[in-house]
Amino acid sequence: MRKTLFTHVGILLLLTAACNPMDLAPKDQISDASFWKSPDQFRLAANDFYYSLREAHNYTEINSDIATGSATGGAMQSVSNGSYLPPANSALWDQSFAGIRATNYLLTRAEQSGLGTQIDRWVGEALFFRAYHYWNLVKTYGGVPLITQVLDVTSPEVYTPRSTQQEVIDFILADLDNAIPKLLRQSELAGEEMGRVTEGAALALKARAALYQGTWLKYHGGGGNPTPLLAAAISAAEQLIASGEYQVYTGQGAQSYKYLFILQGDDCSEVILARRYYANRATHNWTRELWFNYMIPTKTLADLYLATDGLPITTSPLFMGYDMTDEFQNRDPRMAMTFIVPGDSIYADGGVWATIYPGFTGTNATQTGYMIRKFLDETLEATQFQGQYDFKEMRYGEVLLNLAEALYERDGSISDGDLARTINVLRSRVGMPPLTNGHVAANGLDMLTEIRRERTVELAFEGFRRDDLRRWKTAETAMPQALRGVKFVGTEYQQRNPTLVVGVDIQVDANGFIVAEPAGSRQFIVSKHYLDPIPLQQIQLSGGTMTQNPGW
Repeated sequence: MRKTLFTHVGILLLLTAACNPMDLAPKDQISDASFWKSPDQFRLAANDFYYSLREAHNYTEINSDIATGSATGGAMQSVSNGSYLPPANSALWDQSFAGIRATNYLLTRAEQSGLGTQIDRWVGEALFFRAYHYWNLVKTYGGVPLITQVLDVTSPEVYTPRSTQQEVIDFILADLDNAIPKLLRQSELAGEEMGRVTEGAALALKARAALYQGTWLKYHGGGGNPTPLLAAAISAAEQLIASGEYQVYTGQGAQSYKYLFILQGDDCSEVILARRYYANRATHNWTRELWFNYMIPTKTLADLYLATDGLPITTSPLFMGYDMTDEFQNRDPRMAMTFIVPGDSIYADGGVWATIYPGFTGTNATQTGYMIRKFLDETLEATQFQGQYDFKEMRYGEVLLNLAEALYERDGSISDGDLARTINVLRSRVGMPPLTNGHVAANGLDMLTEIRRERTVELAFEGFRRDDLRRWKTAETAMPQALRGVKFVGTEYQQRNPTLVVGVDIQVDANGFIVAEPAGSRQFIVSKHYLDPIPLQQIQLSGGTMTQNPGW
């Protein structure tokens, strides 16, 4: 697939972090007085913003209840089990404020340039990326300092105190509202511009942020009114859908969900914004990292997949039990496109298809007995440390899920018509029966539970789960639970691994399911873990203006 690599200038050299709370640039940088004279120069400067989009390591759920694994040497597992401590520094904090300073720099130069509407697109991109960086901060820390100027080390605003979470969300939504009319639609991009921020990206981020805060206020309280935020999420999603610019990807037929996340899905009709990769220039090793258990699914996720009759496995007569391959039979097809079914083939080293069974010792050991298939590319390059497929930061499927959830959260109900144009579009792609009010009532189900289930299975391993649990205020129930895996005792797993001694080589619960991490080793403290700690160095450097989050 042909891609265009954006040319960029070294504008971020102006934005190198210094040792102060806002990570400012030194004052001895080269002059850019000769720059910022034409729209093309603003475009070149805006190109640098794209390097801040999420990379492979952001596509993890190891900080939640649906995955475990070897990621980042155990740091994310400590977040998952609640044992983590306030860090001295944070790459997220530093990189976000560096990105905010970069966008403020362009916006300041735009005001001074006299170029007016000629540079609207690049101003719109700067507003989008400023909102994007603040979004990544607010969902992690809650309130943070709002900085809208280009500061130097002597600026008193360096010691700006934290704004509230609501104030930061309001700021994000305002930036996006200002960006939307300045940005092009997807269909208006020239071929060499594919991958640039569009009106659709700004609407998608607005829907995401507004839904987050609306549900946060609804379930955490604090005096705010969630209804206007839920209405804003609905409005943004409706505007994006009405544009007709995006569709759910169906280009690979029944296997489209699997191929969406690898090379075949790049630049498809569902992708709104992606971190782009290019042969011989910008590549990644995500496929191989997943082979070696960087991220491993848990039983919590496996049990969420419905049977093919649309019923949970606890009530469906089609569920065949937990033996090795039986567990995957008669299930939502997304399960077999997210998990490796034991005995299936994957594209492996040397460009050959290899039959895979889980291992419990050695290099192919999996802590839960489950293995991930989602994101495993089927190209020789991906098997040789040179993956070229993009990471889809925003996609149409998420927007449909955001709309369905926001409608239900606002109204306490959702019509079959709204289900048909949101959740059931995603179910139809994989051949699952539709979700309807009649189906829910007839089978004693709960609509909100089913909406949340659909979100979790559709977006699995795309980085949403911990944020969802925190905004729903269900993390305090979900996160302290044991991380469990496949049923080992009395199944084909045990038959294939007869030398493993239960209780010595492998730990199981009373029902024979693998225990990757027991409940006794996990905690989620309500007064503490709903927000992450502010990096300690930022507290120290603030001179007393930066307060720490509760409990830390």
